[in-house]
Amino acid sequence: MIYENTPRLETERLILRKLEETPDDLNAMFAILSDREANTFLPWYPAENLDDVRRHVRERYFDQYAAPAGYRYVICLKSDNIPVGYVGMSNDDSRDFGYGLRSGFQHRGIATEAARAVTERIRAAGYSYITATHDVNNPRSGEVMKKLGMKYCYSYVEHWMPKNITITFRLYQLNFDGCPDRVYKAYRERYPEHFIETLA
Repeated sequence: MIYENTPRLETERLILRKLEETPDDLNAMFAILSDREANTFLPWYPAENLDDVRRHVRERYFDQYAAPAGYRYVICLKSDNIPVGYVGMSNDDSRDFGYGLRSGFQHRGIATEAARAVTERIRAAGYSYITATHDVNNPRSGEVMKKLGMKYCYSYVEHWMPKNITITFRLYQLNFDGCPDRVYKAYRERYPEHFIETLA
């Protein structure tokens, strides 16, 4: 496996890079994390101020950048290199892959373009799989997963904090190493209510 920490990537329209601890990047993250529409299906409440943003990015970005390897990007348009979203993979054994965009930048293929570039980098680094989940009420996120070649595995019901709501998630997985039958089972084992849906 190749050990690397969020190498800079470029696509036709995008720059994918590390988040910097600068006023411009933090203000851009505030615009993303305070966007109520963009955060509807995420496990945190919209940010209310820059202190909320600093806490969020310390845990989810800067602490991970201190690890030997990781993939945690901000998504920027080449025109200005200002973050409008994020994409990345967790460092735990779920290898959970996630993405998000400010509402004004959605439905333009940006998330798919960014996610393809990062998944290809993860594949090249020697990882064997990634997983991703989406709320059943957010099928557009599932469409991105399908475009990446991810396959639906199962659904499970989780009571989500701090929002204190019950959500049905669909788990998708992409295996890079020629083992098509491998399924990440931890969520199925953790949550008693799980099942397989018949999806169109």
